[in-house]
Amino acid sequence: MAKYRIAWMPGDGVGKDVMEAARIVLDAMDFDAEYVHADIGWEFWCREGNPLPDRTVEILRSTDCALFGAITSKPRDEAADELATELKGTGLVYYSPIVRLRQLLNLHTNLRPCKGYEGNPLNFRGSEARPVDRPIDLVVFRENTEGMYGGVEWNPLPKSIADAMADEKVGHPARMKRWYEKGLENVALSTRIMSRQGCESICRQAFDYAAKHKRRSVTLAEKPNVLRETGGLMTRAFRDVAKDYPGVEAWEANIDAICMWMIKNPQDYDVLVAENMFGDIISDLCAGLVGGLGFASAANIGDDYAVFEPTHGSAPKYAGQYKVNPMAMLLTCTLMFEWLGEGDEASRLESAIATVIRERRIGTYDVGLSNTTLEVAEEIARRV
Repeated sequence: MAKYRIAWMPGDGVGKDVMEAARIVLDAMDFDAEYVHADIGWEFWCREGNPLPDRTVEILRSTDCALFGAITSKPRDEAADELATELKGTGLVYYSPIVRLRQLLNLHTNLRPCKGYEGNPLNFRGSEARPVDRPIDLVVFRENTEGMYGGVEWNPLPKSIADAMADEKVGHPARMKRWYEKGLENVALSTRIMSRQGCESICRQAFDYAAKHKRRSVTLAEKPNVLRETGGLMTRAFRDVAKDYPGVEAWEANIDAICMWMIKNPQDYDVLVAENMFGDIISDLCAGLVGGLGFASAANIGDDYAVFEPTHGSAPKYAGQYKVNPMAMLLTCTLMFEWLGEGDEASRLESAIATVIRERRIGTYDVGLSNTTLEVAEEIARRV
């Protein structure tokens, strides 16, 4: 019997390409795992009306963790149009399967390292007026189940919700009067729901990581001057948690301001922490600083389960062409190794990845080379 059982979810588009690349490398490493295929993605929405079938959820509950490629997501109306004929008009509403996975399995922490490897011509250097004293090496902790991506939203706005918001004691009657006049069918509402427990959890994990890895600082990216209640709650939780880590500097920045400062001086930052949407935004910015989403890995971590994925999308126009960079997927495998307690395997794989990037002999189009996804994987497989 294999040491680990890993749910294998290629998903859509280039997700299948990069997962094939990952299998080449994992097999070369003789990693002791059984890979259990699990259905997820657009194909199953169109054919079955469910992009995360119940059979897949059962597989996830019986495995140690999951590797995931990418999914295609489309707006509600487009998704409805692409349903199989017999499913149209049955009341099915599309949802993102990865968002549902995070909530269903309580994968509360999204960990996104963004590291500038030597030899990558796409590494960003920051302001030319300022000397670069160290490479970019950022880690983003993003709360994964609450915030703006909690999925609690309406269109049209239900009258019961509108009436509650119009209450003079708790709501905004003047504004709601304008909305009533426009017609509630013309109003959409998305909520930003955050809990003290969720805020404390993600902040503590960021500080724990910083202390364990001897990182200098943790920076909170928020907007409490405008989002006073939710942003204020996160800020208070951050400050309270910071008191338990006197050896780690605690910095705070507004989300808009930090996007500017990270472009100017990215080497100033170490670990960043944010709620769901803000974490999504700054992690993509961080990926851009180290070469793009082709180098951006992610781990969705819960108390006893984790799903590992590259952060790029499904890129349907490249599907099956083996054109995209597999480095994000392979770096995702290092996160899986670390979570499983296989630190030596993680170091072994990252070392091979770093060597191939540094030598610049083999690589995909985005780094100015002409090799395929699988050729890059085969080269890394030789190095491990």
